[in-house]
Amino acid sequence: MLNIACTNEQKHGVIVAPQTIGGRPAAIDGALTVTVVSGDGTVEQDPGTPLEFKAVSGDSVETDTVYDVAGDADLGAGVVTIHDTVTLHVTSASAVSFGLSAGLIEQK
Repeated sequence: MLNIACTNEQKHGVIVAPQTIGGRPAAIDGALTVTVVSGDGTVEQDPGTPLEFKAVSGDSVETDTVYDVAGDADLGAGVVTIHDTVTLHVTSASAVSFGLSAGLIEQK
């Protein structure tokens, strides 16, 4: 399980590094399957980086999005699916400027 955080104007990259039970690097068959279990976030995946994805925050603040990350651990013809979860904690983006603009000119 992985906990990450960002504002409601951001997305957070996640890199997956499969491991054996002994903690050594391992491979999976094909790309990851990432789905939203709960929350209003979304996911972005690039076929060129099959072991990475972006957890994209929703517009709501103080709302977590939980993602299910799945992959096929059987490198042969069969399928042995392994799962893990990522929770994206979303906070409100803060003001960083006043966005000043000129008003109308009026007579005294």
